[in-house]
Amino acid sequence: MPNKGLNDPHIHIFNDTAYVYASHDKSIKNRKFIMEDWWVWSSPDLVNWTKRSVLNPKDTYIGQDFTRCWATDVAYRSGKYYWYFSEGNQQTGVVVGDTPVGPWKDPLGKPLLTSELTPTDEYDMAVFEDNGEHYIIFGVWDYYIAKLNYDMISLAEKPRKIIINNPRGPYNQDGKNLEKPTDDKPFVHKYNGNYYLSWGCFYAMSDNLYGPYDYKDSVIKQESFAKGYDAPTWPNGFLQGRHGSFFEWNNQWYYTYCDISQTGNRYFRDTFISYVHYKENGEMATIRVDGVGVANYKANQKIEAEDFFKAEGIKKQESNNGFVIKTIDNKSYLNYTNVTDIENKSKLIIKAKADKGAKFSIKILKDSLNGELIGFKTFLTKNSIDKFSDVTLNLRKLNQTENIYLIIEQLTNNQLKIDSFSFSK
Repeated sequence: MPNKGLNDPHIHIFNDTAYVYASHDKSIKNRKFIMEDWWVWSSPDLVNWTKRSVLNPKDTYIGQDFTRCWATDVAYRSGKYYWYFSEGNQQTGVVVGDTPVGPWKDPLGKPLLTSELTPTDEYDMAVFEDNGEHYIIFGVWDYYIAKLNYDMISLAEKPRKIIINNPRGPYNQDGKNLEKPTDDKPFVHKYNGNYYLSWGCFYAMSDNLYGPYDYKDSVIKQESFAKGYDAPTWPNGFLQGRHGSFFEWNNQWYYTYCDISQTGNRYFRDTFISYVHYKENGEMATIRVDGVGVANYKANQKIEAEDFFKAEGIKKQESNNGFVIKTIDNKSYLNYTNVTDIENKSKLIIKAKADKGAKFSIKILKDSLNGELIGFKTFLTKNSIDKFSDVTLNLRKLNQTENIYLIIEQLTNNQLKIDSFSFSK
């Protein structure tokens, strides 16, 4: 959604639809942060988005026009959706609705998190669900966490400070800035038993939600950027201002975050989405920042297998040059949506590897798992286990843009690894 000013994105999946709850920079002419309302947009595929809901501060306890409608997050419980919002950098309120897009009511008529609650500022919250319980995390430089009551509009406990060992941040890249060790906009997600506390593109890990957390890394590095996406950026460099969230959908993980490389104005931000891949030690690999985005594929370029939109029966695996996918069930599939410039392609070339003597079948379908068959091949691997080789499938005539499914069947109960694939004439 270029040039809309949608920023501070939190994406959640409800009813197999992606919803982004976000702040809204008013104009590309802004010379300071002017944010007059909050937005909800939705998408069936992370590519095509529709604005669904606007929350005006007049319809909350704020009760008047307001230009500091800062970051938000949402949670679902027992048929209700709870949308939390920042009153500038001071307090946090909440509205509730019966659908992911409202209509919204302010059930408290006052802030949920008040400015005197903790030594930090009570804004830029995240809400995290774990084992049926919900927690709210908030603050700047130091973060606090508290369990929410079942009503989702009151605290079940006094907020606790989260300890982060050896933190870094956009203002503290060498670890020496004790006054500003992290940033604002905390977020928490969980993967494979580990808790990840992030602030922008920096993150720490713990085996306990309450911490302590050990700082690990930033998911954005200089090598992240495609040409034309590394500048312009914030006064403290490309690591600053990357407010956002991590989310999972269809067995794929993503990071959505703020960017100003295309607007050139730090007060009128875009939202980007990148794939997230986890290393064997649980740390996150460096992401890619480009104009292709996610769930979008170009048939004139190599497509990395791990960058799927949907998948079942597969697992990502760290490799020498990044990541590959491997089959873990006798039948599995990979889905790549919005494959463009494909109408003149007649071959699909897959970089694959398996044990010598393993036998597989691969079907290529359009639009769904029961869609039209456009390619098929059964093959026996003849190469050594350590070598990726080309597996070529002939394709039937295609349209300019297609939704492609790869159906893989292990005929000899051996795993197949796929590094990437490409199309040719």
